[in-house]
Amino acid sequence: MLSKEGCLSRRKRLWNELPADIEWILLADPRSVLYFSNFLVNPLSFSGGERCWLLLERQGKASLLGDNFSIRSASAEPFIDEEIVEKWYDHKHSIGNRDHALVAALKQVAPSLKDRPGVIETEWMPSAILGVMGHGGFSCSEVASSKNESCGSESKESAPARIALGSLVRELRRQKEPDEIELLKLCMKATDAGHARAKEIIKPGISEFEIYREVQNAALAAAGRPGLVYGDFRANNAAMPKAGGLPTDYVLKEQDIFVLDYSVVLHGYRSDFTNAYAVGEPTSDQQKIFNICLECLHAGAEYLKAGVSAKSVYETVTKPMLDAGYPALGHHAGHGIGLGHPESPILVPESTDTLLSGDVVTLEPGMYIEGIGGVRIEHNYLITETGAEQLSNHEISLT
Repeated sequence: MLSKEGCLSRRKRLWNELPADIEWILLADPRSVLYFSNFLVNPLSFSGGERCWLLLERQGKASLLGDNFSIRSASAEPFIDEEIVEKWYDHKHSIGNRDHALVAALKQVAPSLKDRPGVIETEWMPSAILGVMGHGGFSCSEVASSKNESCGSESKESAPARIALGSLVRELRRQKEPDEIELLKLCMKATDAGHARAKEIIKPGISEFEIYREVQNAALAAAGRPGLVYGDFRANNAAMPKAGGLPTDYVLKEQDIFVLDYSVVLHGYRSDFTNAYAVGEPTSDQQKIFNICLECLHAGAEYLKAGVSAKSVYETVTKPMLDAGYPALGHHAGHGIGLGHPESPILVPESTDTLLSGDVVTLEPGMYIEGIGGVRIEHNYLITETGAEQLSNHEISLT
């Protein structure tokens, strides 16, 4: 789980990025609420899929807004000062629209914000809040969603600057703090365990779904808590060198390759790494393309550090393929990971991103060749000023 110190540090970073006259912030994306308060509606609870909003005030107060069932469905203790609760269900009366209850919670606190400059994460806000926040004392800039747009009848010259709060928070999320890294490492530990179990059981005659069940069981046992497991659990072969998605009832056969590219999600954070497993004895061509991918992975890992361009990371990863006479990598060489999948930076040929210290990224070279089969391998790394720390520790081997 996230720490109070981490949440307070992230709030400070956010306030430092905002104009000094901004007195309050209203966050709506569940990931943003989690990032700054440690509050997340447990996705495995009865309230899974619901959300709460977070009000931050510059003097330090943090208030959580939501209906009475969502607020009590937290997956961990939130670091807040106040709950603004709207009763939605009381086991006696019929229920109303749950989204209306969330807006009603906002209505409770709205008078205290009137005539005070603030900013709202409008990317995740419903238009219903306009009846609460959009009139009488709330200026255009306080409900803005992007910079340099006009509002109402004002000209662009006279309109106040608009703040893309959601985009700002996403950029802040790139640079992980110690509590986030510890949570990510737990995700990695769980994913390592699932890969170890896959290596033990993959053989001709087992189905993709059976592998999924075994991997999930091993991963959650290692995590020591409930979590979500998703990704690619698919076999490929010479006739169909690339397959992805959740498992099917397909039964593995000799000289298939099973690509296990999956994530374990704990408290909103996730891992994402891969190995390709030969089913039976691999062919010499399958081993060859696997070895090339391994060379690509090592080249990329040695190149990673803060300040390098994402585009140049892609070029470094794909170079061994080109040197061996194969086409360039046909998908991204990797991407950021954390509260989203994928996140910036994106390691692709035309990326404009630059790696930052604190980024957690994947490297995932893959080759998919008709007549041979497909392989993909992947590790996760924490970017530092001088290089990268490998966070995933599963064995990468075709056999």
